[in-house]
Amino acid sequence: MNDLRGLPSVDQLLNHEQVRALIDKYGRPLTLEAVRAALDEVRARFPADPRLPSEDELIAGCQQKLADWLAPTLIPVINASGVILHTNLGRAPLSRAAIRAMEQAAASYNTLEFNLETGRRGSRSLHCESLLRRLTGAEAALVVNNNAAAVLLALSALARRRRVVISRTQLIEIGGGFRIPEVMAQSGARLVEVGTTNRVHRADYEAALQEPAALVMRAHHSNFKLIGFTAEPSLAELVQVAHRHGVPLVDDLGSGTLLDTARFGLPHEPAVAESVAAGADLVTFSGDKLLGGPQAGILVGRAELIAKLKKHPLARAVRADKLQLAALAATLEHYLKDEAEREIPIWRMIAAPQEDLHRRACQWQSALGAGEVVAAQSTIGGGSLPEEVLPTSALALRPPKAGQFAARLRSLNPPVIARIEDDRVLLDPRTVLPEQDGALLAGLRSLL
Repeated sequence: MNDLRGLPSVDQLLNHEQVRALIDKYGRPLTLEAVRAALDEVRARFPADPRLPSEDELIAGCQQKLADWLAPTLIPVINASGVILHTNLGRAPLSRAAIRAMEQAAASYNTLEFNLETGRRGSRSLHCESLLRRLTGAEAALVVNNNAAAVLLALSALARRRRVVISRTQLIEIGGGFRIPEVMAQSGARLVEVGTTNRVHRADYEAALQEPAALVMRAHHSNFKLIGFTAEPSLAELVQVAHRHGVPLVDDLGSGTLLDTARFGLPHEPAVAESVAAGADLVTFSGDKLLGGPQAGILVGRAELIAKLKKHPLARAVRADKLQLAALAATLEHYLKDEAEREIPIWRMIAAPQEDLHRRACQWQSALGAGEVVAAQSTIGGGSLPEEVLPTSALALRPPKAGQFAARLRSLNPPVIARIEDDRVLLDPRTVLPEQDGALLAGLRSLL
């Protein structure tokens, strides 16, 4: 009868040739932990399961544990879903210039907060500020780690324990449970709702501003549309009302764009420069949505207000790091050089000609000898331009069980993310980077 004395000792396993190879690959402390865990598992199930594994089986178990423990969870995927700003897939892929800028910032020491002229401490805010001022026409700018942080910082610094007037039509919730009322509560600002859920008028703001207030706020609807019997004052009207009462206006654009979306067959999305020109005192927007850069929250506006934000204690807690700033600066340069449509991946996707998309889908079909090319629709995603679509061509596959096939696509290396429509698996070339075509086809061949 087997007993636990038949198990090899920890030292015996550590001296095994295969385990020494694991130590070289994973390090001694982690390998030792795996060896002990493998032996403990055998002891835990004994005597209910009296069979003792061989040394080879124990070592294989150790190797699997080490591989599982160190398996990456943030891995590249091929986005064939047709959703351009797919929040769950990391939103905007970066331009080559932005990637190079991050690599340079990461590989060596840099001037993040160092003034070369004086030899003293500098400010990290200057790395993108002049670019943002030039692009938007604002007096000053500040970059934090995301747009939720930008809104929280603005409210905390300018409206703590004071009234902030906002329309009920704009008390939004976006993905991840970000709710405007809850952010206001966290900042200490006092929410003053005006209007109704579908209609708000200039007079509603006038009435609310009869009492002292810190801010008037406008929030972009983001991922929903207000249609039917609706009304909202224009930004210019709100600015006029707010300024007549001596109150600054904060315009939270959410996504924020520096290009005219109407040029690409989409509805006009409010541009950052338009908000600044309309007189908004602060404008907040994201870096990784329609801007096409890294995750960041960007505030532009009046210099005196930005100065208050920079001095607020929360600014340090939500500040952007060197990699964000490097990638954002490189992305902003594309706009200044009038090359955003060519160099920034999401704008290349948005601007992709229909005939090019159709040709790529046909090339996929020809290479695979399977599926059919069908008319389909791509979406912007990321809370930008809700329900707006762009015409595309997609490769449609009709496996016996679409859901199971989509799951198998996700198990590939690299994983492929598709979408299912009418029991078909659709692969949209608009969101597949051209350099990923080979990997996509190789993965599909292995499954078909």
